[in-house]
Amino acid sequence: QLQLVESGGGLVQPGGSLRLSCAASGFTVDYYAIGWFRQAPGKEREGISCISSISSSDGNTYYADSVKGRFTISRDNAKNTVYLQMNSLKAEDTAVYYCAVDKRLFRLCMLSVGRYDHWGQGTQVTVSS
Repeated sequence: QLQLVESGGGLVQPGGSLRLSCAASGFTVDYYAIGWFRQAPGKEREGISCISSISSSDGNTYYADSVKGRFTISRDNAKNTVYLQMNSLKAEDTAVYYCAVDKRLFRLCMLSVGRYDHWGQGTQVTVSS
């Protein structure tokens, strides 16, 4: 059964760092596009980063302008996990963070919510002093 489980969220001060994990089961992360999204209260869910399947443009990564240069997405094949390293966090990064998978094989990723078929339960990130 396909499953995604996010972890690593929490409370951090502005300027701090967190690393989110998206542990996958029921499929191999190498072969599918994986995205990270976030949703703040009262706002729509937005795509912030994604990584393409390994056989599609060698796993290209993409970032929203709001996180470019601060966040890094990566994939650990041995652990079947995708990470989101978040540095220089700001108050406006506060949101519930979700990972999601595009269940079609060997696809380029996109930062579009509609591209993804299966979602994790989310992890809360709060940036506050």
